[in-house]
Amino acid sequence: MTARRTAATISSLALALTFALATPALAALGTFTYTYPTPNGTSIADLTDPPSKACINIPEVARIEDSAHTPINHTGSTVTMFTGIDCTGDYYSLRPGGRASSRLLLKSVVFS
Repeated sequence: MTARRTAATISSLALALTFALATPALAALGTFTYTYPTPNGTSIADLTDPPSKACINIPEVARIEDSAHTPINHTGSTVTMFTGIDCTGDYYSLRPGGRASSRLLLKSVVFS
């Protein structure tokens, strides 16, 4: 291998590594918790490292009339919560570390 070819290979690898490190994260790292109704009261569930920029229906309430509530955003991203499935209806946002009361109802979410 010639010196020129070796230098070109090292340059290409360095450039690829630079782009890989500069690529934005594809997940909102951390945990988003919420409370949802059950036949015996309520339960708490979470989304861990959820994907960014994708609408996520809250599975426990996606097919019932009731909604999840009391969200806590322990991710590093802002979460936008929607009152309807498929990210429809009224919406509210919580910054990283934010929390809301049981009055905030949600059925789907998107992380920034």
